[in-house]
Amino acid sequence: MSTTIDGLEDIVAAHSHICELDGKLGRLTYFGVDIHDLANYASFEETAYLLWHGVLPTKAQLADVKKELQAARSLPKPVSEFMGMLPKTSTPMDVLRTTVSALAMFDPTPDDKSPEANRRRALQLTAVMPTIVATWEHLRNSKKPVEPLADQDHATNFLYMLNGTMPDPAVAKMLDIVLTLHADHELNASTFAARVTAGTLAGMYAAITSAIGALSGPLHGGANEQVMRMLLRIGDVSKTETYLEGALERKERIMGFGHRVYKTEDPRATHLRKMSEELGQRTGESRWYEMSRRIEAYIKEHKGLNANVDFYSASVYYMMGIPIDLDTPIFACSRITGWTSHVLEQYDNNRLIRPRAEYIGPKNVKFVPLEQRG
Repeated sequence: MSTTIDGLEDIVAAHSHICELDGKLGRLTYFGVDIHDLANYASFEETAYLLWHGVLPTKAQLADVKKELQAARSLPKPVSEFMGMLPKTSTPMDVLRTTVSALAMFDPTPDDKSPEANRRRALQLTAVMPTIVATWEHLRNSKKPVEPLADQDHATNFLYMLNGTMPDPAVAKMLDIVLTLHADHELNASTFAARVTAGTLAGMYAAITSAIGALSGPLHGGANEQVMRMLLRIGDVSKTETYLEGALERKERIMGFGHRVYKTEDPRATHLRKMSEELGQRTGESRWYEMSRRIEAYIKEHKGLNANVDFYSASVYYMMGIPIDLDTPIFACSRITGWTSHVLEQYDNNRLIRPRAEYIGPKNVKFVPLEQRG
């Protein structure tokens, strides 16, 4: 009998040049470049170029990719009008998934499956997804969407579209780092969904729609939303341990801890913890960071679990003034670079992804004619 691994845990399903995770050492690299170096020294645009091309850009290449991203930020007018007809109660993730799918109808060269055309689609999706998220935030609140800027970096433009004012450069830089940290993470559920869809030779938009659908599930995306809602329920630093004692007694899951791959600290959490502390000092709302530190220490002591990328990103987004239910869409606005990189790699050396299932149902069941079934 074959060995069955539920959830495909630790099963290698693809060869990839893109992202390496070392769970024992807590190391993450994109095309061999350490995530700490990218977070400390590179921009999100540099990281996007790295994921699409396998090397960091030259100054000229970086200038070109920035211009191309800036030029592709606007939504087609019919898509904007379509979004305006959606129910205002629609979740941001549902709107993002549906709008990305609709964008396929406006691809100027839908029959061009060349690598160049697919790289263009990757860049355009990366450019326009923040516009979708910010547009929906305004539409659902009966406000006029803010037009994107044509001369600012990715993170600055997103915060501007969301709030209608130029952001603090230091906060924009933090968001730039967050986008870099979230850009790729090997064969997580949404990336695998994208590669499975691409493996059928479906188009780029279909593959990304699949990825967004997978990310919308609470076991993949949404953990940071739940972390922030927990912090709001606690409300005060002094109540942290009492809340956790009660939650664990009720066998409630504390979100933002543990990881399927990392057995030590998630390297992305290292940067986000520092950001949460700094933002707390800048905004005068240090209680969210202080609560988070207490929760982290408590769960480490009582459960032996480390904080993952979702835990501190919750308070980081909140102190940036970002609505809680936009946390996962913003994650998607970063991960689109990784998703598209994996789709490009799948197309480049494609083989249909078709695993097997071990049958454990009934056997040799005798067929009973309809008239004899009562």
